Amino acid sequence: MRFGLVGTGHWARVAHAPALAATDGVTFTGVWGRDPGRTAAVAGEFGVRPYASFEDLLGDVDAVQFSVPPDVQAGYATAAAAAGKHLLLEKPIALDAAGGRALVDAVDASGVASVVFFTRLFRPETRAWLAELAVQGEERPWEGGLALALGTVQREDGVFSTPWRLEHGGLWDLAPHALSVLLSILGPVESVAAHEDPLGTVHLVLGHRGGASSTAVVSQNVPADAAASYTRVWGGAGHAVEPAAQTPVVEALSRAVTELAAAAVPGAPAHRQSVAFGAEVLDVLVRAQEHLDSTRHNGQMSPR
Repeated sequence: MRFGLVGTGHWARVAHAPALAATDGVTFTGVWGRDPGRTAAVAGEFGVRPYASFEDLLGDVDAVQFSVPPDVQAGYATAAAAAGKHLLLEKPIALDAAGGRALVDAVDASGVASVVFFTRLFRPETRAWLAELAVQGEERPWEGGLALALGTVQREDGVFSTPWRLEHGGLWDLAPHALSVLLSILGPVESVAAHEDPLGTVHLVLGHRGGASSTAVVSQNVPADAAASYTRVWGGAGHAVEPAAQTPVVEALSRAVTELAAAAVPGAPAHRQSVAFGAEVLDVLVRAQEHLDSTRHNGQMSPR
C-alpha cells in the first residue's frame, strides 16, 4: 500500500515520517505540506518525493497519513476519503461537530478504511491491560474511572507549543488521550459536565452507558514538575491502574500503519479505533466545550 504524508511540522518529522519509513509492507511515497521549503526538507530527509500540491499527492497514493492541526486535518481528510483514500488520522479528528460529521460521512460514503492514532491504544502494554480488564469486567463490571493528563505547553514554550494547542489547551489536546482509555473500558459516554478553573485545568464528569461514571482532569498549563499521565478504574475486581508507557511512539504509530493496511483489505472489519471511535471522542469534547462556554456566558466561572 502506498502512503502519503500530509504535514511537515515537528510531529510529522519525528513520529509520522519515521513510522512510515520503518513499517514493512507499505511504501512511503511522498509528503506534502503548506510550506514548500519544509516539504522539501522532510522529503529529502526520508528520501521520498516532495509534492507541490495535495491533489498531486492524492493521485499517487492509496492511503493518507495526517500530521496537521485538527481543523486543517478535517477538511483535507474529508477530501481524501471522497477520493477513495484510506485514512490514518490524528486526534481529535476535528475541532467542531460539523467538521467531524463531514469526515465521518465521507468515510461512510466511500467505504475507505480509517484508523485514528490514539497513542496509548496502540501500545502493547496498554492493550494487554485493556484485554485483562475486559475479561475481569465480564463477571464483575468496572463501575468508575479517573484519568489525569497534565502538560506544560501553555506555560513553557517548546516544540509542541503550536498555535492550536496554545489556543485550545488541555481539553482538546490531552483529553482525547484520557477519553480513549476511559471509553475503551467503561463504554460510550451519555452525559458530560465540565468545569475550568482560572489556571486552565478542566475537570470532566462523564456518565457512561450502563451506569458507570468517570472523571478526567486535563491541563496544558501546569509547571514542568507537575506534568503527569494516569488512569485508574475500579469495580468488583478492585482497582486497576494503567501500566506506564514503555513502547516508543514511532513503534506504536508503525503498528497503526500496519493495522490500517490490514483494515483496507476488502471484506476486513472496521478497525476498533476507526473514525467512528474518533467521532465518539469528539462528541465528548464538543459537549464539554459547550458546557464550558455556557458556564462562562452565565457568569458562573472566572475567566482564565
